[in-house]
Amino acid sequence: MNSMTNPIVEVSHLGKAFGSNRVLRDVNLTIPQGAIVGLLGTNGSGKSTLIKCLLGLLRISQGTATIYGEDVWDLSAATKARLGYVPQDIQLYPWMVIRQIVEYTAAFYPRWDFELTDRLLQEWQLSPLDDVGPLSPGQKQKLALILALGHSPELLIFDEPVASLDPLARREFLKSLLEITQDERHTVLFSTHITSDLERVASHVAVVRDGRIVLFDELDALKDKVKRLRITAAIDLPPEFAISGALRTEVDGPRALVAVCDLQPHTVEDIKQRWQAAVSVEDLNLEDIFLELHHSE
Repeated sequence: MNSMTNPIVEVSHLGKAFGSNRVLRDVNLTIPQGAIVGLLGTNGSGKSTLIKCLLGLLRISQGTATIYGEDVWDLSAATKARLGYVPQDIQLYPWMVIRQIVEYTAAFYPRWDFELTDRLLQEWQLSPLDDVGPLSPGQKQKLALILALGHSPELLIFDEPVASLDPLARREFLKSLLEITQDERHTVLFSTHITSDLERVASHVAVVRDGRIVLFDELDALKDKVKRLRITAAIDLPPEFAISGALRTEVDGPRALVAVCDLQPHTVEDIKQRWQAAVSVEDLNLEDIFLELHHSE
């Protein structure tokens, strides 16, 4: 079965408003099976609201959204059992010990992988006999991730899953995530503002800005798509100097720095000839691309 013709998540012209405040506008997104999609955006860009809409925790104001072909506001119990979710604000039962909360959560699912949860508790240095209440924010986040993974969900949705983790714990989590998803049956959507984490694990990146997805592509294709040009001309360049597809242009006398999306093969040659210029094309990492997209506002 072609997973692109049967997408796991499909969003069309989705909008969400709280009164007169429009948080999401005309969002379109299709997530194929096996993809690890990073939602990348600044705080307040709409990432968390989008995730809550996809899970049916918020009713969308316009457009449509489906998971496994079902409307997100009316997901069946069978489809919900295929989901694993970790919210940004984690609520756990503070009076339980870790072993109790794992067993309590497991009771809701017919298939629970105690071998996996026991291994993750050990790897992430959580003692089954520790009380949940006094755990640090990072420890609670680790526990929430383990509880979300325990029933081997096919679709994992995480909202800032590593925000409270130190760099070593973040690396451990990302390693575990890659191990769990390497069979390509699992699909992951996670929001973050940490570009280095995305580069480590994501197959696709969706850039969210002002309630819209302004760019969605495979990570490698995105890196191929956005480039930076350094231009040194024989004469001063005009202040209105412009290139097709430019995200941002800085002109300083004969020099220009241009971030460009979908650079056409002939563009560099045209600049060289028209301005008797030397032009270098630079590859960008994901953080540079993210910054350039936001500079283009």
